[in-house]
Amino acid sequence: MDKMTDTAIATLHYGDKSLQLPILKGTVGPDVIDVRKLYAESDAFTFDPGFTSTASCQSALTYIDGDAGILLHRGYPIDELANNSSFLEVCYLLLNGELPNAADFAKFEGNITNHTMLHDQFDRFFQGFRRDAHPMAIVLGAVGALSAFYHDSLDTSDEHQRMVSAHRLIAKIPTIAARAYKYSVGQPFVSPRNDLGYAENFLRMCFAVPAEDWKPNPTLSKAMDKIFILHADHEQNASTSTVRMAGSTGVNPFACIAAGIAALWGPAHGGANEEALNMLKEIGTVDKIPEFVQGVKDRKYKLMGFGHRVYKNYDPRAKVMQETCHQVLAVVGDPDEPLLQVAQELERIALSDEYFISRKLYPNVDFYSGITLSAMGFPPEMFTVLFALARTVGWVSQWKEMIEDPQQKINRPRQLYTGPAKRPYVPLDKRG
Repeated sequence: MDKMTDTAIATLHYGDKSLQLPILKGTVGPDVIDVRKLYAESDAFTFDPGFTSTASCQSALTYIDGDAGILLHRGYPIDELANNSSFLEVCYLLLNGELPNAADFAKFEGNITNHTMLHDQFDRFFQGFRRDAHPMAIVLGAVGALSAFYHDSLDTSDEHQRMVSAHRLIAKIPTIAARAYKYSVGQPFVSPRNDLGYAENFLRMCFAVPAEDWKPNPTLSKAMDKIFILHADHEQNASTSTVRMAGSTGVNPFACIAAGIAALWGPAHGGANEEALNMLKEIGTVDKIPEFVQGVKDRKYKLMGFGHRVYKNYDPRAKVMQETCHQVLAVVGDPDEPLLQVAQELERIALSDEYFISRKLYPNVDFYSGITLSAMGFPPEMFTVLFALARTVGWVSQWKEMIEDPQQKINRPRQLYTGPAKRPYVPLDKRG
């Protein structure tokens, strides 16, 4: 502790220098050693591949304690939000910092609802994709194309325009996602309706057909809403960091979110629930689990849906997702669904077997979400699209927070160079 300033200081001895590095403290969580002046004062960089020990920004949005299994949005536990709130209420919370009162929420909900339509010319954009294009490819291109349609909200220095863009993204991403699905299965587009809620509207746009009326199911609509809440934001993950890095250049928010969607598409990030579902299908029945578990221990098989880059305890979203899975299967599927039986038994073994316990391989949210989405009628290629739909509010909120941060500057990581040192150029005819 520096007695002159009452600021905690970390001392780094490097060569013949002794550097004083301030220690920053957040509301909760680990202290952060401020190394911003390290290069200027020592001519040395830090080395942290994957940024696992680096705080790239300061944020008041989301807090994760992986060891304790805690996930908070603006201070509220994720399970309390999922069980008591709505996705649009969580959107308001992430964007504005507080839960809305009734009047504020009615205004916000109406604003989002009234922005769900897409420009008629925009619909023609989808026809440019091959009929068998992956829905994520369509969503990625479509979100980036929004910047060509909404020139009135691209000025990132204008607070009002930033909020208009945020609302447009949250409102239009379900319509874009539903159209990507409809296009991939060769069905006509379904326009949004202003008398339906956010999740219910999305389900209707996905599953309504001209030949028969679509009948809403409150259990499925609620399940969809919970899934959106559980995926709304997750601190500085790969896709969120990508959004912030792109946004640091001053590019418009539609391009930033498209960059986040591209990062999310990776199987190591947004594709994990599809991989978990495929694993359960490959196991097939409960009697084959012992062989599979032994194969995992022998490193013959990969265990998907367990463990997490951040959580070293039970994923707090997994319990809510498990309950949601049971509720959905009770309505549209068989409670004795073999995949669910396999999932339950695999979970039981993982929570009691020392091999998994010692390695902290607890079930994560992807373990049950794949089964749930499949039961609701979504093909596996739509799973990451649904993730992107839900995460858009988190990306937008993180982007907005970054733009409004006075300490924000263009991101420019450094490197540990391992290539050749300076060497002379040899003309082509003199090279051996």
